[in-house]
This record gives sequence, C-alpha cells and structure tokens, in this order.
Amino acid sequence: MNFGSLSEALIKASDDLTAPSQQGTAAARVYARLRARIISLELLPDTVLSRAEIAREHQVSQSPVREAILKLEQEGLVVSYPQSKTLVTRIDTEQARETQFLRISVEIEVAKTLAKAGNPDLLLPTIRVLKMQKMAGEDHDIPEFTALDRLFHLSLFQAAGVASLWHLISGRSGHIDRLRTLNLPDPGKMAQVLDLHERILAAITAGDIDEVELQVREHLSGTMASIPAIIEAHPDHFEKRD
Repeated sequence: MNFGSLSEALIKASDDLTAPSQQGTAAARVYARLRARIISLELLPDTVLSRAEIAREHQVSQSPVREAILKLEQEGLVVSYPQSKTLVTRIDTEQARETQFLRISVEIEVAKTLAKAGNPDLLLPTIRVLKMQKMAGEDHDIPEFTALDRLFHLSLFQAAGVASLWHLISGRSGHIDRLRTLNLPDPGKMAQVLDLHERILAAITAGDIDEVELQVREHLSGTMASIPAIIEAHPDHFEKRD
C-alpha cells in the first residue's frame, strides 16, 4: 500500500466512524461522503446542495439522498427550505460548546477508567495510531492527521469498552469538527495536539487520575479557546448572533 492509498484508507475509516449503523446502504454512503465534505469545509457554509446532482454523483436515486439530507439536518449541518433549496449551515458555536461539554465529561471518565485498569496492553492500538499521526504531522498532511486524530480518540473508547459512546458523541460533533478544521492549520497546532496526546497516554500509563483529568480537559478545550480568533479570521463561516 502506497502513502496516498494509506491516507485515503484512513480518511475513509475516519468518515465511517460517524456513519449510520447500516453502513452498507446507499443512504449511509451518501451521508458519510457529504458529511466528510462538510466537516472538511470542501462544502463551505451557505453552499447550495442540489439533490439531483448528489444523486447523479453517487449513482443513486433521490430516495437515499433524501435520507442522507434528513440525517444531516438532524445534526444541524444542513437546512432545507420547503419547495426551495438545501443549504450547508454556518458553524453554530453554541452547539459546539454543548458538544464540548459532553465530550469532556465522557472522555475524562474514559481515560480515568483506563488509568484505573492498570493494563498497558489496552493502550497498544492507541500508541500505534499516535505513531502514525506523528508521521502525518511531519508531512503536514492535514486530512490524514485529522483522520488519525479521530482514530486516536476512538481507540481509547474502544479500550474502555464504550465505543458506542464515541459514535453518539461523533453524531453531535459536526460544528466543533468544522471549528477544528479551521484551527488545525494554525502554526504549532498539530505539534500541540501530538504533545497532549502523549501526555494523556503518559498520565493513563502512570495511573495518575488527577493528571489524566487535567490533560484531557486541556486537550479538548484548545479549539474552543481559539473561537474568537477563528471567527475573526473566517467571519462568513459562522452564524451571526445578537
């Protein structure tokens, strides 16, 4: 497998993490692809989505396209106007904050569970993912780095035996994931992510519960702390609030 195909495989695996349970259905495939394009900002906020064009592109009827659009509407990533058009929504920072609150709470407990388990073998898949993510960072391959970032966190949930919670949170993460897409190219951001991943694993391995909470909280708060700067740099990506 060459580097390019490896990157594509990782990105597809990352996309599949948030797909509906029936991943083999046409609707699920359309949903996963559209969601990935929205999260990566290939489809920018306010982009008009043509259901007929989506159906042609994916070689499906409009029925699975309607199902995929409905799922994206439920996540707040698109909005449809009756007898009119479907638009990609702007980023909702309040919804992103709610998701962050949920994710911090759950992921701290996941990391604490692993720290208390005292079983280093549980972390072996996560360590392997981190090694690959470091290589992606060295190459400044943002799509691959992002895919591996999701796999890093999923592997922790899997190690703790609560992978279904990752899927639950991921389904609410569209707005905060778009924030991360805007934040990740900033100078030093990828290095910061890698450093915090290492510190989280070190705290888990040491069984230091207080340090685990500190590092997870710091890691998952980084992008939210940068919201004012991100909005200033990309004002057209965000919902306007009074």
